[in-house]
Amino acid sequence: MNYDLLLQSDHWLSLNYSKTFIRAISMSISDPSAAQTPLLDDTIDGCLDYKGRPVRRSSSGCWISASFIIVVEIAERFAYYGISSNLITYLTGPLGESTATAAAQVNAWNGAASLLPLLGAFIADSFLGRYRTIILASLVYILGLGLLALSATLGSISSSGGQNADDIALSSSLQFQVILFFSSLYLVAFAQGGHKPCVQAFGADQFDTQDPEECKAKSSFFNWWYFGMCAGTLTTLSILNYIQDNLSWVLGFAIPGIVMAVGLVVFLLGTMTYRYSVKGDEESPIVTVGRVFILAVRNQKTSYSAIAAEEEARGILATESSKQFKFLNKALLAPDGSKEQGEVCSIREVEEAKAVIRLAPIWATSLIYAIAFAQSSTFFTKQGATMDRSTAMMGFEIPAASLQSFISLSVVLFIPIYDRIFVPLARALTGKQAGITLLQRIGSGMVISTISLVIAAVVEMRRLKIAEEYGLLDKPNVMVPMSVWWLVPQYALYGLADVFTMVGLQEFFYDQMPNELRSVGLALYLSIFGVGSFLSSFLISAIENLTSGDGRDSWFANNLNRAHLDYFFLLLAVLSAVGLTLYVCCTKYYIYARWGRTF
Repeated sequence: MNYDLLLQSDHWLSLNYSKTFIRAISMSISDPSAAQTPLLDDTIDGCLDYKGRPVRRSSSGCWISASFIIVVEIAERFAYYGISSNLITYLTGPLGESTATAAAQVNAWNGAASLLPLLGAFIADSFLGRYRTIILASLVYILGLGLLALSATLGSISSSGGQNADDIALSSSLQFQVILFFSSLYLVAFAQGGHKPCVQAFGADQFDTQDPEECKAKSSFFNWWYFGMCAGTLTTLSILNYIQDNLSWVLGFAIPGIVMAVGLVVFLLGTMTYRYSVKGDEESPIVTVGRVFILAVRNQKTSYSAIAAEEEARGILATESSKQFKFLNKALLAPDGSKEQGEVCSIREVEEAKAVIRLAPIWATSLIYAIAFAQSSTFFTKQGATMDRSTAMMGFEIPAASLQSFISLSVVLFIPIYDRIFVPLARALTGKQAGITLLQRIGSGMVISTISLVIAAVVEMRRLKIAEEYGLLDKPNVMVPMSVWWLVPQYALYGLADVFTMVGLQEFFYDQMPNELRSVGLALYLSIFGVGSFLSSFLISAIENLTSGDGRDSWFANNLNRAHLDYFFLLLAVLSAVGLTLYVCCTKYYIYARWGRTF
């Protein structure tokens, strides 16, 4: 344990109780009725209400406030998956792209949508604050969705021109439609970049980590947050994909915009109940952390004996944390030996910088999981489109993209089991507040994801064999007589993996960052899937180039009966196993940062 930080924490708590005591005495003098209230009132230090007044625990935050925030997240996920889940179908259909090109486009867009939160988190934590950033991002989101529906309207007009329409005019109209479509698409990605990290961080901010009960509730918040996300996604995949495939793409893009507008209204209704973190005049926490690295580099010639002397002078005891990344301790001294304010870093600032750098190995080894995760909205969907999707209902076929609903359904079913049964049982056995550590939770999901990829490869081998047996290898438009329900296990296991890894990564990157950088922490979590999507796009393009040519069909041939998605899934399973091994090695050296949480 870092005793120096503990002493600082005790000093901070004593100051808080002193301030609370003085505040209570002042209230009793100014208002005699206040004398009837407990001496220590229930105001929360470091938080204000919507009018800038001290906020009371009893009338703010917790699940009441979190509920409003979860609703806007459900609306945002409904809108996002209303686009992403069926995007490959729109690109290969109305826009006429090849399967490999469309998959690369989907991965590139998902990657941008997952990396832009780094920019949104920086703006929120350094300038606007989370609440204002959420409102601004939601408005841009609604604008992007409206323009997306407009681009689909142009496509409908162009297709209705028929053979009598002027070819040049149709070509020009198609070009404008494509430009407007992708501009709108990336506007949505930009809006999601501001929305995603701030909403979840703002929701978690409604729970006070200094209160044992609220700290425990915050752990459940991340579980139920993901439950709400998947409930919104499940609704999207059950209803919206059918509308897009069978009724109208215009309506399919317009409905998410309407839902997003409703979500924004609900979020604003909760304004009076929220807890807003106090942002002082101090410099950006990102700048503070950056200064630690800069000073450490500038002091690279400083001897470790000088650092040891400085640590001893400050009363820093040797701990695991102080020994790890010891080069950052050089930021405690100025290059010229000066100790003036502003020229050296505090112990806490150095510890915050170490907390950030400790996340790098976990971030890097989670990328393989993100690459595997990207396949559920691309090749899994194309795989299902070739299979028998008929149901007992006369004339009704399950939209291929709707198969992703089994991921959400698996999450919705298992989250309550995990939160209400698994965690209490594990807590009784391990004595840990969350049952198992966050790193153990993340690793468990990686194992399940690897198993899912192996099953996906086996099912694809079976599909290709049936296509060969029925003479369908060169008939890509003919349904393969194999039920689409064969795909359910791989989707369901993906959902189970998400309960462990996705939720675990969210809570991990939130809790392991200092309070001022928690939006950035969640943005770093999202960037795993952004970089993973880009790596998936690169991997697909590389394999496409290596396996095509000389009259051969590539692994991703437009005729999936001649393609080899099974090889690709097996390759991903091997990479996932390697990634899991590296992840386990990294976790052995990880030291948890304790910002008011016990693991």
